Amino acid sequence: MKNIWTITKKELKSFLYSPIAYILTSFFLLVSGFFFYNILAWANDQTMRMMQSGYGMNRININQMLFEPFFNNMTIILMFLLPMLTMRLFADEKKMRTEELLLTSPLRLSAIIIGKYLAALIIYTIILLLTATYAIFVFIYGNPELAPLLTAYLGLFLLGAVFIAIGLFASALTENQVIAAVISFSSILLIWVISWVGESGPGAWRGILTYLSFFSHFKNMVSGVIDTQDIVYYLTFIFLGLYLTRSVFEFRKWR
Repeated sequence: MKNIWTITKKELKSFLYSPIAYILTSFFLLVSGFFFYNILAWANDQTMRMMQSGYGMNRININQMLFEPFFNNMTIILMFLLPMLTMRLFADEKKMRTEELLLTSPLRLSAIIIGKYLAALIIYTIILLLTATYAIFVFIYGNPELAPLLTAYLGLFLLGAVFIAIGLFASALTENQVIAAVISFSSILLIWVISWVGESGPGAWRGILTYLSFFSHFKNMVSGVIDTQDIVYYLTFIFLGLYLTRSVFEFRKWR
């Protein structure tokens, strides 16, 4: 555990001393703020129309009108943001020719991988928590439901944790950071849209592809539903990403 924390602190310092963390944070807040403002304006316009007409007033739900579309848009931002956050984790070690020194150090390979993963996850969590200011603003002027909002944030956290695990694996494959980001983004996009392909397939395949898609599980949590199946799905992908990352280095040792 001590070795893991040593690597985590090293990576956190590396993030904080480089402009990349601040650039990505600014980018995320700028784009997410843009989406939030526009969705808020749309939700406010729809509410005013319902109040004027008197139709559908009993069906107004702030969470459904505002937060669900906002969180769905956030996932699109994360598909671009997190590959850029993780692209340097191992690719940078290769480029600087420090990978062999790191891997031949007394630290265990698992500790190195988990330490780097946790550092990226901590940075992501901080970025994610900054968006809570949007929710606080809505609570000051409105009355949204807290439980579905927390569930949606949990879903966004788990989804980001999966993206980071995939990005870590992609970074282990190449010394080129741009290629690592492209591999990560392409993998995430493929698993994200796989359910769309399944919609045109037979019933059995439709069910399998829908289950494998990130979107179907995230949609449940954004709707306020916590299902053990969804939690297991995300944890499985996280474990798989870390396992594949380890396998890359194990393969190089035996090659």
